[in-house]
Amino acid sequence: MKRTWKAGYSFGMPSKRLPWNSPKNAFTRLLEERRSAGARLIDLTLSNPTQAGIAYPGAEILDALRDERALVYEPDPRGLREAREAVAAANLVSPDAVLLTASTSEAYALMFKMLCDPGDSVLVPQPSYPLFDHLAALEGVLVEPYDLRMETRWSAALPHATKAKAVLAVSPNNPTGSYFLPEDAGNVGQLGVPLVVDAVFADYAFGVAPPPPRALRDLDVFTLGGLSKAAGLPQMKLGWILATGPGAPEALDRLAAVADAYLSVSAPVMRAAPRLLALAPRIRSRIAARTRANLDSLRKAAGRRLLEPQGGWYAVVEAPASRTDEAWALELLREDGVIAHPGYFFNFPREAFLVVSLLPREEEFREGVARLAARLT
Repeated sequence: MKRTWKAGYSFGMPSKRLPWNSPKNAFTRLLEERRSAGARLIDLTLSNPTQAGIAYPGAEILDALRDERALVYEPDPRGLREAREAVAAANLVSPDAVLLTASTSEAYALMFKMLCDPGDSVLVPQPSYPLFDHLAALEGVLVEPYDLRMETRWSAALPHATKAKAVLAVSPNNPTGSYFLPEDAGNVGQLGVPLVVDAVFADYAFGVAPPPPRALRDLDVFTLGGLSKAAGLPQMKLGWILATGPGAPEALDRLAAVADAYLSVSAPVMRAAPRLLALAPRIRSRIAARTRANLDSLRKAAGRRLLEPQGGWYAVVEAPASRTDEAWALELLREDGVIAHPGYFFNFPREAFLVVSLLPREEEFREGVARLAARLT
């Protein structure tokens, strides 16, 4: 018999993993109102390179997907060997150190499943990527923040001891653009736990990048990456975990056992991976040209209010602490038609910061940051 759903029907009590009924914040409400009213807005939060006017080698990308071998299903929990070899060559590791995932978010999920039992915790940086709380909660894992402190440079204030099962780092960080330094990784080694490094922005340094933490041989390091940033192709849904250190072989066996329950990476993108990664430097160079040009514009507009990033796609502007970063973001949106994220979205420990993306089209970005700078002064 066909089921008919009554108004107000509830399928039962949902899990408590996420705050399903949380009210929208004031910034989101105002943004929806402005968009519904048809207002012209300058979006300084655009994070999708495929919508930023970047020139892609479209025909070559589509041609890479026309591989008849994708018609044959050859399940491998670590990912097809050919694709792992391409990822390994691009990252200077052995193919045996690579496990493929459908995204970096899925890579986190696999790591949490492998490292943690429900109720365990992981150390996460703040300020940083706002998705950590959700990804951990979906696996029944708790997060313990550690501060990124800005003095002469950003540094990680890790605890001297912890019961957490791993330390998470983003290098370069989103949104601060700071690197997790070798001395920071050395402090992780003293804690005796693995280091999980989100290195998706590693190809977008604004200067000389420090060596990757996986260069520390006595530390178990899991480095996450993917086509989303490495080739500016978030729609291709291919990520990876690079495992190095003394415990890497055993960890990869366990990760493969978890991945075998899902087999989520599609054959077409794995078959296309060698050609997509061959195209990646050309795409990255165009994205990097955009971010560098926009960073120059932001330097001129914001001056000393800019917290100079070392890499990545984002930048932080310090606003006067006479009001909250949410208040600044709301006024910019309401009065100037400029969308900038308030710092509390990224768990900044104090007021007042605004976060902007360096991806928007250059002319629009210049106009937007000029309005932002005028508002702050």
